[in-house]
Amino acid sequence: MRLENVSVRYHRRGPWVLRQANAQVEPGEVAIVLGRNGAGKSTLLQVAAGVLRPTRGRVVDRPRHVGWVPERFPADQPFTVTYYLTAMARVAGLTAAEADRAVDEWTSRLGIAGFRRVRLPDLSKGTAQKVGLAQAMLRLPGLLVLDEPWEGLDAAARDLVPLVVDEVLAAGGRVLVSDHRNETLRLPGARHWTVADATVTERAAESEGVVVVEVAVPAARVAGTVARLRAAGHHILRVRDPDAAADGPESGAGPTGDGAERSDAVEPGDGSAGDEHRPTADDPGAGAGVEPRRPADGTTVPDGAAR
Repeated sequence: MRLENVSVRYHRRGPWVLRQANAQVEPGEVAIVLGRNGAGKSTLLQVAAGVLRPTRGRVVDRPRHVGWVPERFPADQPFTVTYYLTAMARVAGLTAAEADRAVDEWTSRLGIAGFRRVRLPDLSKGTAQKVGLAQAMLRLPGLLVLDEPWEGLDAAARDLVPLVVDEVLAAGGRVLVSDHRNETLRLPGARHWTVADATVTERAAESEGVVVVEVAVPAARVAGTVARLRAAGHHILRVRDPDAAADGPESGAGPTGDGAERSDAVEPGDGSAGDEHRPTADDPGAGAGVEPRRPADGTTVPDGAAR
């Protein structure tokens, strides 16, 4: 998806908020929009999402299905959470049965199932923001646009945002996100779009080398999980029994059934760098036992997944 010579102003003789902006984001990529307050970040995101038409220029190859989460969810609507989300699911093209399943899934994942009969104006800001995130994910979007998505969310919901981003990326979608809380440190390997003086400067994603993610799965599902991860291009470093490891090497057979850990070394130059080790949406262990991501500078990034 590309922004080509995009210019925006809100009044015919008003100042240009954006002037001849050019930027792009490829399938499977996330772009972080940076800039001071009032620089035009939200305007850029609205144009990318199709919420706002540019005064000049155009957006090329925008995916058909777009998930849009504004900085502040418009809660002044006379609907209950269930009615609103179900209606939005139908607008997104889901059948009645698919809409019901999607609403059940996302209200449960975001911890708002207990608010389904509550009217939107009666929700707290944080709960309303969760409803906004839910409506964007009812149908997996090809483009997910998040304007300050962590604002007002509790810790559990903030941890879920990077996992939602991973799901979209794993399916070949694109993600644009702005943030002033430094939560985007949880999204390594991202492009950066910096908005300043009505212009957009783009920096491509930097390679961050190999990232190792530990995933805990039930013993009975080890073989299938390993097979799916290998089929997706990931490299399995080892499979171990954590209880046996705690007791020492004499403690018996691990989950591989051969009495020892299995280890597959990652060979140099085998293409295993970057986000190949990102947990994917179809990985049954995604988000479990994930170590903190560490950028190239060696700093520790706050956890983006449950341990």
